Amino acid sequence: MRPPTHILVVNGIKVRQPVFVLAAPHSGSDLLARALKRSPGFHVTMGRASVTHVVYAFARRPSITRRGMGATRVLRDALAESWQILPGACLECPAPCREAGGVTGEGPCVTSGSVARFGDASPDLIYSASVLLQAFPDARFVQLIRDGRDVAADMMADPAVLSWFRPAMLSEETEFPNPFLGVNSGEHGERWKAMPTAGKCALRWRSAVRLSATLHRELPREQLLTLRYEDLATSPAEAAQGLSDFLGTRVSKIGLYGRHAPQVGVWRARLRGTDAELVGKVAREELTRLGYR
Repeated sequence: MRPPTHILVVNGIKVRQPVFVLAAPHSGSDLLARALKRSPGFHVTMGRASVTHVVYAFARRPSITRRGMGATRVLRDALAESWQILPGACLECPAPCREAGGVTGEGPCVTSGSVARFGDASPDLIYSASVLLQAFPDARFVQLIRDGRDVAADMMADPAVLSWFRPAMLSEETEFPNPFLGVNSGEHGERWKAMPTAGKCALRWRSAVRLSATLHRELPREQLLTLRYEDLATSPAEAAQGLSDFLGTRVSKIGLYGRHAPQVGVWRARLRGTDAELVGKVAREELTRLGYR
């Protein structure tokens, strides 16, 4: 049974049907955040410190999310802080969020009078999906799926992602199974530490898409929309229209074009033979199930 609905009020605005973007790293959550941020009535954040600290705590120690309503309150409070519309608030946002919102000065990216919907597209939000649903039972989730080989290629070029792959990340305090790293058992710890980076990237992608499949089975259709990253590239207008229909409001497609347009098939040029082979081996089952050839 779900807990009683808690109505969060931010800047005098009731938070109704907030939108959360879920995806594996480098699977397009930033693209959707850009589109939503530039849509009328939306206030969407991504990567605010108040949220990411909580998200990564939950990702590293999944048991925290099962400790009653404490985790729910913590995440709800973090989002409430992130969504505050105050002078200088955007200065606390990471550069990608500020750029996506077109922020050039010290003022906020939105005004209170223009906001009707809130949302968040912070990295690795997928590991907090169950807590988000408890905190906001009427939430709308949009999850993105991308070819795991392209994901691995982009992850391997991202120092922030690679920092999670240090051997020290698996310690005596690490909980298993660990969806964040894609390691199911402590018995696999030494194998993970010795695994090439490409394999670790594939494990993270594989684990994330398995979580996405679970959400697809458990959430009702009116609360979850699954999009393919490749559709954002080949049919951005149709993807934006599908998102608009799902959310019941117009979503801008401008953010899906230009220099930020999705890139498809980058792994063919950027993954070396052995790395491509390893990613294909680790993620074979999911790549096949999702139709990536």
